[in-house]
Amino acid sequence: MVNCTLLSQSKLRIGSVDALRGLVMIIMALDHVRDFFHAGAMSFQPDDLTRTTPALFFTRWITHFCAPVFMFTAGLAAFFWLSRGRTTGQLSAFLWKRGLWLAFLELTAVHFAMFFNFTSGLLLITVLWGLGWSMVVLAMLVYLPVSVLAVVSIAVIALHNLADPLAASRFGSFAWVWNFVHQVGVFRAGPVSVVISYPLVPWVAVMTAGFCFGQIFVLDPPLRRKWMIRIGLGLTIAFFVIRGVNVYGDPVRWSNQLPGMTVLSFLRCTKYPPSLDFLLMTLGPAILLLAWFDRVRFTAANPLIVFGRVPLFYFIVHLYVIHLLAIPLAWLRYGNAAFLLNPLPSMGGSRELYPTNYGYELWVVYVLWIAIVGLLYPLCLWYARFKERAGYWWLSYL
Repeated sequence: MVNCTLLSQSKLRIGSVDALRGLVMIIMALDHVRDFFHAGAMSFQPDDLTRTTPALFFTRWITHFCAPVFMFTAGLAAFFWLSRGRTTGQLSAFLWKRGLWLAFLELTAVHFAMFFNFTSGLLLITVLWGLGWSMVVLAMLVYLPVSVLAVVSIAVIALHNLADPLAASRFGSFAWVWNFVHQVGVFRAGPVSVVISYPLVPWVAVMTAGFCFGQIFVLDPPLRRKWMIRIGLGLTIAFFVIRGVNVYGDPVRWSNQLPGMTVLSFLRCTKYPPSLDFLLMTLGPAILLLAWFDRVRFTAANPLIVFGRVPLFYFIVHLYVIHLLAIPLAWLRYGNAAFLLNPLPSMGGSRELYPTNYGYELWVVYVLWIAIVGLLYPLCLWYARFKERAGYWWLSYL
């Protein structure tokens, strides 16, 4: 039974979970700015140890925390939604409706934000799709006892890498099903190439684990923080142990590299789909940060709280702002911006369609990132206040 009094006393609406989510929203924008503006993004991946630099590597690495926190806090949000006097049936209905809505936005609003057209011949299936369908699955699983769901969630996260050797090609014409379930891949749907980068497993288990983790928030604050520290430290230590053994936990083993690069090899864990090592590496520190934020009294105007309260609005708007900003900058530098209507090379597009010297140095990426986040703050603050003041039911889907 959820103790609503304790939940109210903890001021979760203006508290640690919103702050953690807001922090990763800010960090996420850095990665998308890099995709659109960094010169290196046009020709190689930032975790390519033969070409990257430590600064570029960690610019990408820090953003790895975003997707796991999105999934985990989405499960927490479902727990909080249920705690406000709703029934399990009402929660289930809300989850599958919102999940389908997110999947629809992935195919429409997000796709257009990235390409500014619907005829690119490329369809990227990314984080909103993974979030949406994980919610649909959670809508069915919320009827399970929390103890059972917690065991299943941990088992899927811990053991899903055992399925790595099972290639989608073994399923013949149904290979695309395995791409949706576990293996990142590309398949054709008529004239469109569909790129699946967020398979359902293990992301759905991260969300269900977050839902079960909500039980921690029923505890008195000191005990709650103690358990969060224990769990966060346990996951972080497990990462170093399992990654260090280098036998299981990630399909890509780390190895000794040139001086200074071995650490990067150790931290270069697989995100698509997220390996056990990847999830331990990100969720452990995230839960520790959640315990720290739980001690902080945030104001409603704090940027972390503002962005954390309107994550979907921020996510969609920031993609349009980044892409729109790229157009005048391209005109100023190249006298042309039509190439920005083609998929970015970092997103599977052709490098030949972009100017040979397209892109900027990494410091420019950071300047643009700070400027974009600063621009989004007053807009998100206005929307957060409007959403709370208006109280329309449909705003819960935005």
